[in-house]
Amino acid sequence: MKLIHPTLLAPIVTPALALLLTAPALAHHSFSAQYDSEKAVNLSGTVTKIEWQNPHVYLYIDVEDAQGEFHEWALEMGAPAVLTRTLGWTRSTLEIGDQIKVEGRAARDGSNLANARTVTLASGEQLGAGSSQNTTP
Repeated sequence: MKLIHPTLLAPIVTPALALLLTAPALAHHSFSAQYDSEKAVNLSGTVTKIEWQNPHVYLYIDVEDAQGEFHEWALEMGAPAVLTRTLGWTRSTLEIGDQIKVEGRAARDGSNLANARTVTLASGEQLGAGSSQNTTP
């Protein structure tokens, strides 16, 4: 059996390995690809669902419009570890039915999706939402 010398493999293996290691980072979207930093939203509503999973926590709220109709908004927050380790969240901070206020930035496509920056609880406590926007509130 004839072995291939390692120096001949390096030009092939190194780029392939680099591509494999960076692929997950390339798959993750940037803030500006999905959200418009100029489109601020301030929403008040009722929590209907919370998804604690990587890479982002998603919070869903029903928001009443001027005509009395309710619309569900999906709010992207930071990673679970960011929220719990640095921003004071626990999995029981919010419960279904809680009334909250959210400040964030709307999706570019006009859908009821926003990147949350701050969440104000019914108690008045304000928590950071781990926004991927590169400025602080």
